[in-house]
Amino acid sequence: MTLATTPQIKPLTDEELRKINAYWRAANYLSVGQIYLLDNPLLREPLKLEHVKPRLLGHWGTTPGLNFIYVHLNRVIKKYDLNTIYIAGPGHGGPGLVANTYLEGTYTEYYHNISQDAEGIQKLFKQFSFPGGIPSHVAPETPGSINEGGELGYSLVHAYGAAFDNPDLIVAAVVGDGEAETGALATSWHSNKFLNPVRDGAVLPILHLNGYKIANPTVLARISHEELESLFVGYGYKPYFVEGDDPADVHQQMAATLETAIAEIQSIQREARVHGFTERPQWPMIVMRTPKGWTGPKEVDGKKTEGSWRSHQVPLSNIAKQPEHLKLLEDWMKSYKPEELFDSNGKLIPELAELAPKGHRRMGDNPHANGGIFLHDLNMPDFQYYAVDVSQPGKAIAEATKVTGKFLRDVMQLNQESRNFRIFAPDELASNRLDAVLEVTDRNWVAEIYPEDDHLSPNGRVMEILSEHCCQGWLEGYLLTGRHGFFTCYEAFIHIIDSMFNQHAKWLKTTLDIPWRRPIASLNYLLSSHVWRQDNNGFSHQDPGFIDHVINKKADIVRVYLPPDANTLLSVTDHCLRSRNYVNVIVAGKQPALQYLNMDAAIKHCTKGIGIWQWASNDQDGEPDVVMACAGDVPTLETLAAVDILRQHFPDLKVRVVNVVDLMTLQPKSEHSHGLSEKDFDTIFTTDKPIIFAFHGYPWLIHRLTYRHTNHNNLHVRGYKEEGTTTTPFDMVVLNDLDRFHLVIDVIDRVPKLGSRAAYVKQQMQDQLIEHKHYIDKYGDDMPKIRDWKWPY
Repeated sequence: MTLATTPQIKPLTDEELRKINAYWRAANYLSVGQIYLLDNPLLREPLKLEHVKPRLLGHWGTTPGLNFIYVHLNRVIKKYDLNTIYIAGPGHGGPGLVANTYLEGTYTEYYHNISQDAEGIQKLFKQFSFPGGIPSHVAPETPGSINEGGELGYSLVHAYGAAFDNPDLIVAAVVGDGEAETGALATSWHSNKFLNPVRDGAVLPILHLNGYKIANPTVLARISHEELESLFVGYGYKPYFVEGDDPADVHQQMAATLETAIAEIQSIQREARVHGFTERPQWPMIVMRTPKGWTGPKEVDGKKTEGSWRSHQVPLSNIAKQPEHLKLLEDWMKSYKPEELFDSNGKLIPELAELAPKGHRRMGDNPHANGGIFLHDLNMPDFQYYAVDVSQPGKAIAEATKVTGKFLRDVMQLNQESRNFRIFAPDELASNRLDAVLEVTDRNWVAEIYPEDDHLSPNGRVMEILSEHCCQGWLEGYLLTGRHGFFTCYEAFIHIIDSMFNQHAKWLKTTLDIPWRRPIASLNYLLSSHVWRQDNNGFSHQDPGFIDHVINKKADIVRVYLPPDANTLLSVTDHCLRSRNYVNVIVAGKQPALQYLNMDAAIKHCTKGIGIWQWASNDQDGEPDVVMACAGDVPTLETLAAVDILRQHFPDLKVRVVNVVDLMTLQPKSEHSHGLSEKDFDTIFTTDKPIIFAFHGYPWLIHRLTYRHTNHNNLHVRGYKEEGTTTTPFDMVVLNDLDRFHLVIDVIDRVPKLGSRAAYVKQQMQDQLIEHKHYIDKYGDDMPKIRDWKWPY
């Protein structure tokens, strides 16, 4: 590793410096105007209180730095004809990105009512943080954006996800120094160990150190230059420093440093693409240290503002009650000299407009930031080819995820040349039985490789790092720039990215109402190693609650699938890989398990999402006495075993077995497009018979989904109730009262016609539970009659 030497040249002529600084002034002016002004956009009359918004919302502190970086990126894009997108990590930099896309003309092209004149500027100002307008952060509404600014931490990982398999793309990732304190961002620096300069694009991280968060200093701003440099050299970067508060000096520093960084990126890529990959390169990065709220008020009410936390949001926040603040605002905005920047009609003067790139080279109009433009369907094999032979239900044994692994292997193989499909996993691909994929590709790895390593290569297309944050963020960046992906994770630990899922789901929901945002490939999760099969890991690995979290989102965004066997998992996976603009959650076990449906039956069942299993039911000649419903592989097993016991002891009992694959079908049709109509729900579940529902997750979710339906009062749900430990598979269901014996007892308690015989059967079930407990305590395994049970009919 070598240390960077800050370039000493001053590449800007006096005329170039004048223009680039004027363009920056224009962006700053438009940014301040968005926060404050309702009218009088170019200050062509004295500023009055009625010209100012009644509610002042927004964030100034980070914005001038973002504007500064943007104008300098414009310069090198034009000079070197670069294909570049801009990711704004500082959370509330919205005014700056909106201002810059407006100055380059992109904003007006996407929003025709925001015209390039004084009227357009007035509308641009009014809409910001205003009812019916746009948010204060970078958002889906912002052209050129792929990183939602509503939550910090994901800018760098999104940037790397965008760069994978995009060899001509440079992603400028601006990392806020407050953002740099988040766990997700801290891990993201290691993404450079996965970037292959032969086939991938480049990421240029720009750490924007302005010293403060909302009310406190930032960690990285309060360590020495040497320590900061050592930190990033240790991460594998070559950090260049751009520091100061004199605009003329910092402009020259940034111009020289960007040229140096771009030259190094191109040199790294050229060397690798001509001579092949040999070792992980030391990619350049920039540390830019400038004052928070740069060019804003130096002091407000006698307190330091520029260069302090007080400039974080709205430096002049009490204009209505402090008239002197109105004068300060007017002086601040006039300091940018708008009369020199905009012509008589309010349009940016030609000599400044010329500084912006043209067409798709504008960062606001780069097609990679609207990934649906590039999206192509995957080349898919016929999933029916991988079918498990199920001649009779409930007798054959297979590992569902292992079967799907072979299908994913061939998806990977068929799309190798397109380079538009990757699989992401936090060190769990093999553990979740998808390792057949490694027959056709390796795990991606650009760090050191030892001879004894297993399937590691710079060309691998399986992305494994022990960080759910990185896997999620890489995948989001990959999808948002027009590619496809698949994320497999242990069920309990997918919760780590709950908040990232939130942001992506919100992004998708928002884009549904933005006509120029093209649909992207769905974000697909396969959650395995699930709650009911954590025999050795125990309670810490037992949590099915991600399903509950997902279902909080809007119905037109999320889907949850619980395929009970291998063939249904194949059908669901194929469907999800073909879908667009959803978050699909699939939960499936990896252990050897009974198989129930042949492929033809599986396709029909998954297409409907819910169905009566006629082969397991005996109510065909009339109304059932009880409905035994199930969702999930283990609940399905226990339900069928309970039905077997009921048939043995109560041969005249009419039992209907209902299996749910698509959880959303349980909602009313009015709530979800996959939901059942009232008539269909009543047809399946009856209007007055008891329903015993065995569910994979927390029981109250089923009540929440079905509470509006007619027969909800007769619904009794068994599921996970936060009881777990290191124990046998069957004991896990016993601990949570989801086992076959408890299900039989539930039927006895709720079907009056069973009469006096029921008391003896109920006692037998209780005895079976006691026998089970004694057996596992003695032998450490489940009883053979439990472990080896198969559907006997």
